[in-house]
Amino acid sequence: MANPLEQFEIKKMLDVDLGFVDASFTNSALFMVLSVAVVGVFLIGGMRQRSLVPGRWQSMVEISYEFVANMVRDNVGSDGRKYFPFIFSLFMFLLAGNMLGLLPYSFTFTSHIAVTFAMALVVFIGTTVIAFAKHGVKFFGFFLPHGTPIFVAPLLVPIEILSYFFRPISLALRLFANMTAGHTLLKVFGGFVVAMGVAGVVPLVAVVAVTGIELIIAFLQAFVFTILTCIYLNDALHMH
Repeated sequence: MANPLEQFEIKKMLDVDLGFVDASFTNSALFMVLSVAVVGVFLIGGMRQRSLVPGRWQSMVEISYEFVANMVRDNVGSDGRKYFPFIFSLFMFLLAGNMLGLLPYSFTFTSHIAVTFAMALVVFIGTTVIAFAKHGVKFFGFFLPHGTPIFVAPLLVPIEILSYFFRPISLALRLFANMTAGHTLLKVFGGFVVAMGVAGVVPLVAVVAVTGIELIIAFLQAFVFTILTCIYLNDALHMH
């Protein structure tokens, strides 16, 4: 039976050495580029006619736009409009990457903690910079909500600070763990299908079922990552 973890192996496709930095183009980078390309073709192709009565393709693009726009509106408010392009791009990129990773012989870059943590760190640093840009030193009040008794501060402030700095870790781990676990399970069941021969129909049914679940999870994980980004942005703009 094939090693179920082999699918997560990073493989160099183009060796690039910049002094002390290994900038090689890998299978992970390839599928990131493909994800951007798929999103670009989907959006540009769907809106090329800009029909008053949209067709199926244009309707899908408009639904995607409205879905993220409503997410931003409900969780950030009107102040979040200027950040919509970033949030929309983040959602579509993650969704495309998760979905492409379900194709046979593809690669799921969101199954690597280095990738998910880098994205989570961008969100964390970005929202923190926005918070200080809008509130200045008053943002430190975020760690001690208004109306909290002062005698609770020595206990509450360290907890709030720890919780705040744990955000990128939890954001990265959630996406990484879900994508890795699902793909590993698919690989294990797929190995049983081949190994068991005729009796492999049972694990084959399980593979089909898990694939259906993975499609839902691929969407949900992109949604969860994006909506948490909206919540963090809301905290940065409005505090408590």
